[in-house]
Amino acid sequence: MTVLHNPVLRGFAPDPSLIRVGDWYYVATSSFEWFPTIPIHRSRDLAHWEYAGHVEGAAPGGTLAGVPDSGGVWAPSLSWDGERFWVTYTVVRSVGTPYFDLDTYVSTATGVGGAWSAPRRVVSHGFDPALFHEDGRLWLLNLQNDHRPGGRRFAGIVVTELDRDTLTPVGRTRLLLQHDRLVEGPKLLRREGWYYLVLAEGGTGWEHGVRVARGRELTGPYTLDDRPLLTTRDDEGVPLQKAGHGELVETPEGRWLLGHLTARPLHTPQGRRCTLGRETAIQAVTWDAEGWPRLRQGGWHPAVDVDVPTRPHPLPPAAPPEGLSWPWSTLREAPDPSWADTTARPGWIRLRGRQGPESRWATSLLAQRVTEHRAEAEVTVEARPVTFAQAAGLVLRYDAEAYLSLDLTWAEPEGEPQRGQQWSGGGRTVLSLVERDEHGARQVAVVDVPVEAPVTLGATVEGADARFWYVRDGVRTAVGPALDFSRLSDDHGSRLRFTGAMAGIHARDLVDAAFTADFTGFRLTCTPG
Repeated sequence: MTVLHNPVLRGFAPDPSLIRVGDWYYVATSSFEWFPTIPIHRSRDLAHWEYAGHVEGAAPGGTLAGVPDSGGVWAPSLSWDGERFWVTYTVVRSVGTPYFDLDTYVSTATGVGGAWSAPRRVVSHGFDPALFHEDGRLWLLNLQNDHRPGGRRFAGIVVTELDRDTLTPVGRTRLLLQHDRLVEGPKLLRREGWYYLVLAEGGTGWEHGVRVARGRELTGPYTLDDRPLLTTRDDEGVPLQKAGHGELVETPEGRWLLGHLTARPLHTPQGRRCTLGRETAIQAVTWDAEGWPRLRQGGWHPAVDVDVPTRPHPLPPAAPPEGLSWPWSTLREAPDPSWADTTARPGWIRLRGRQGPESRWATSLLAQRVTEHRAEAEVTVEARPVTFAQAAGLVLRYDAEAYLSLDLTWAEPEGEPQRGQQWSGGGRTVLSLVERDEHGARQVAVVDVPVEAPVTLGATVEGADARFWYVRDGVRTAVGPALDFSRLSDDHGSRLRFTGAMAGIHARDLVDAAFTADFTGFRLTCTPG
C-alpha cells in the first residue's frame, strides 16, 4: 500500500479529470486564461505526480486574446477508448453574464504529450462537458445552460451521441437529469448493470460537492442518491474545503478511487480565503450493499492521508525546466521569442515590454504557481527605464484586478508631482511597489535605486502577508509594509474567480513596445507546513 497526501497536485490545479490507462494514472486540469492549456500530470502510485504534457493547440488559433479573467479553457475531461486519448473542454468567452458565449471542442492524441489533433467544435450546450465510450459509440455529456430572463443557468444534464469520425450529432439530444441544487460537470461510468452519473453539485465554492445518480439505461431515467458522496459544506473545520467536481476510476485490483478538487483556506479576519486556488485530491471509495459509492473512511468529508492499493513508485527529482517550459505559465498565449527571449543573453530571460498588467491581449509575463501558504520568490533584473510607461519586475498575481508588484521604473525627481515630464530629461530610477484590488491600483512605496547594476527583488509570503524586499549591499531591505496576500484568492471581492496565486516576472512598455528587461536567477520556493 502507498499513502498519498492530499492535495496531490498543489496550487492552482482545479477540475481534475482522473483516468487510468494501464499502469499509469493521468489527471487533466483546467487552465482558464493561462498557457500551457490543459496541463496533464501522471503517476503510477497516486502519491507522486509529474508533469506529462499539455493539450497543445487547445486554444483555436493558438490564442485566448480577449478572454476575461477566469474565462478561457474550463473543465477538460480526459478519456481513453483503448487506442487514443480524447479530451473535451469548453472555451468560455464571457464570465458573469447569462450567456457564457462558449464553444466546446474535442481533440485526440495517441500520447498525452502530443501531438494532439486540431480541436473540432461540437454541440455546445454549456460548459464542463465529458465523453463516454461504449461498444464503439461516443456520447457527449454536458450541462444545459438557459440564458433567458427567469431561466435556470444550470438547467440540467444532457447527452448527445456523436459520430466518432465526424463528431456530428447522431439522433437527438436527451435530457438526463434536473435537480433543485445546481449540478454540472457530469461524468458517466457503467458498473454491474448500472450507469452512474457523477455530478459536481452546489457550485464551485464553499457549497461544492459530488452527488451521484444512476439508471439502468444510458439515456435514463436517473435517480439521485439521497446523500452526497463528497462535500464539506456542513463543516468549516475540515482541512480540505470546497471538495467537489469528482470522477471515479477503477484500479487494476478492482478497487475504486475518486479524484476531486479541493482547497486549503487561510482563516483571516475577513473570512476564509483560498490563495492557492482549487487543487487536486484523491479519495478511496467503496460500494455499499445497495450499489452506491461511498468514501472508504465513512461520511462525506475528504481525508488528507489516504491508503491506496499501489506500490511506492517515487519519481526522480524534476529536472530544471528547459527554456520556458513547465512550470512557467503565460497569459492567453504561449511564450514567443518575440517577447520572451532566452538566447539573447545566455542564462537570462529577456522580456520585451508590451501592454500593462490589466490587459487581456498582450502581456509580457512569465509566472509559476504558488503551492503553499509559505513561499518566497526572488529574481535579479537589469533594465534602463526612461519613462513611467516602462517597468519591469517581480509580481504576485491572481488576475488583472488582484496583484502585488515591485517594479523597476522611472519617476520624476524627488518632490516633483507626477506630471509626465520625462521627455524634458531628469528623473530617477526607482522601485515602485503597487497593490491592485477591485477598487483600483495604489502605489504603496517608492525607493530610489542605482540603475548601473542589476538589482535583486524578492517577496516573502507568510499566510495572508506578503512582504517585498530588494538586496542592497548584500542585505535584504524591506520595501513598504506587509501587504494583504489574501486578496489574491478566489474568495476576495464580489466577482467570480477560479484560478490561483502565481509568482513571476513581467515587463511593460505602453508607448512603443521596445523596452526590454533582463532577468536571471528566478527562484520560487514553497514550504509545506
